[in-house]
Amino acid sequence: MKINREEIKNIALLSRLEVPEERMAQMEKALNDVLQYVEELEELDLTDVEPMAHAVQVQNVFRKDEVKPSLDRKLALQNAPEEDNGYFKVPRVIQE
Repeated sequence: MKINREEIKNIALLSRLEVPEERMAQMEKALNDVLQYVEELEELDLTDVEPMAHAVQVQNVFRKDEVKPSLDRKLALQNAPEEDNGYFKVPRVIQE
């Protein structure tokens, strides 16, 4: 499948992109190269290939979630400008 300048102009119009005439030949070659590569990929036999969500095997790299001692509440609140019943008190951000 080949793409021509008229199709590129139409796609650019629909995409609201401005493609200068001096870049049209470069754009045409690049798009035709992509389409040729897709045609080559379509020729591959992929019947035994399982679909993948990622190109490489992905594994979780986070550490295990373990309960550990945390900062004492009084120590955490000692520099708070305002405190209310053991919690930081902040200015209201939602207006009624």
